[in-house]
Amino acid sequence: MVTDSRRGPDRGDGTFLNPVLPGDRPDPSVLRVGDAFYLTYSSFDASPGLTVWRSPDLVNWTFVTCALAEPHSTVFAPDLVEHDGRYFIYFPYIPSAWSEEIAAPEVWVVHADSPEGPWSEPVFTGISGAIDPGHIVGEDGERYLFVNGVRRCRLSPDGLRAVTPLEQVYDGWRYPDEWITEAYALEGPKLFRRGDWFYLVSAVGGTGGPATGHMVIVARSRSVHGPWENAPHNPVARTWSVDEAWWSRGHATLVDRGDDSWWMVSHGYENGYRTLGRQALLEPIVWTEDGWPEAPSRDLGAPIRKPVDGASPVSVPAPSDDFATAAWGERWVFDNPARDELGRAGLDGGLVLRGKGRGPADSSPLTTWSMDRAYEVEVELEVRDGSAGGLLLYFDDRLFYGMGWDGEAMQSYAGGVRTHWREPAEPGTTIEFRLRNDHHIVTGWHRRPGDEWTRHGVRYDTSGAHSATINDLKSLRPALFASGDGEVSFRGFRYRALDEVAA
Repeated sequence: MVTDSRRGPDRGDGTFLNPVLPGDRPDPSVLRVGDAFYLTYSSFDASPGLTVWRSPDLVNWTFVTCALAEPHSTVFAPDLVEHDGRYFIYFPYIPSAWSEEIAAPEVWVVHADSPEGPWSEPVFTGISGAIDPGHIVGEDGERYLFVNGVRRCRLSPDGLRAVTPLEQVYDGWRYPDEWITEAYALEGPKLFRRGDWFYLVSAVGGTGGPATGHMVIVARSRSVHGPWENAPHNPVARTWSVDEAWWSRGHATLVDRGDDSWWMVSHGYENGYRTLGRQALLEPIVWTEDGWPEAPSRDLGAPIRKPVDGASPVSVPAPSDDFATAAWGERWVFDNPARDELGRAGLDGGLVLRGKGRGPADSSPLTTWSMDRAYEVEVELEVRDGSAGGLLLYFDDRLFYGMGWDGEAMQSYAGGVRTHWREPAEPGTTIEFRLRNDHHIVTGWHRRPGDEWTRHGVRYDTSGAHSATINDLKSLRPALFASGDGEVSFRGFRYRALDEVAA
């Protein structure tokens, strides 16, 4: 059996289960605005980028908008903040193979009168050679930006440019050398004030290596200028054992619910399912008598009491699409896009996608989120004027699986290359594809519309399609591709979670 969407995190009895936002949502940044919370996260090589979500309770999340219409390089860890009634998202652009303007990591910013947009065009802050910005207003009323390292500069009053050079201000907390981590990697600084203290929350240990590597550490100071004192019980959170439900927990934001009850939003890989990427996790924070935050939940696999009682459960909907209206950012993003990538797509009785490249690897496919351990996707496609199109499970341009069609013959893809397998099919412009990912074992089917399904002759094991294998911080996602000189029309895309997981 299958269901149309994944079970929501809200269990309806005052408790929730992680993840609170399923699918690949790395480096989450959270901001409270009155009684609501807003969240954004790294969008990497996706266009549009910096999706923004809203929640009444930190558990049930609804898509709002995208803050970045056309990224011109890879987008890493953002910081969503408010200052004097205006909203800012600080984020780094990282050089990528498809960008032409970014030669070194640079910190940029977008701004808006509301977290729901519209957001400005991106502005370069003047900060180069840095990632992972974190904003704070000091006791002197000045605005500061902290970056990986941890270094700091002062910002202009409007928050749009750096007015001092970066300077080293904090060297982190050192974990025991025998701990199994990827690298020290002091990054992801997030800052807030509570009482007379400034708190600096950082990540160390590396985000993509061993399951026990990533962790959350805390330091504090009476002044934004330091000195910074490390928490006596660091790390605040970590995956201590590979037996835990969530791996590589880290890159956290601490947020006040408004009544001095505090919560931590971080990311982590689901044990055994790194292919899903880093999903958004929520856990409570308690404060010691001497003013240090602690995370008492050792393993985030068990039910946890919700921050707010009474909110109606909301499931993140499955990305099924009849292509009647555009759903850019909410359901679909381009991978490795050009600046005008959205111009390739239109809606005309379905999704019409102009071809690009010679195959999946250089086609900038449209991808959507996989949110379940087991699911299936299917779509009907029609090729036109020398084009080819297909349905994939796509990690990046070096690693993908699936089927393509050019009107004459079927192409099979595995491990990021076209395989020697030749699947027989009668020529014609229209075909339907189905891919089922059943706990990493992928099976394909094809048929003419209205006919019986024919199973593809080869199955694939995708359990290794994750960041630790290919050194790319992405996830394995359903994708549609169009290549060649013509167009491909896609109709009736369906995503269904297998009932074993979703019920």
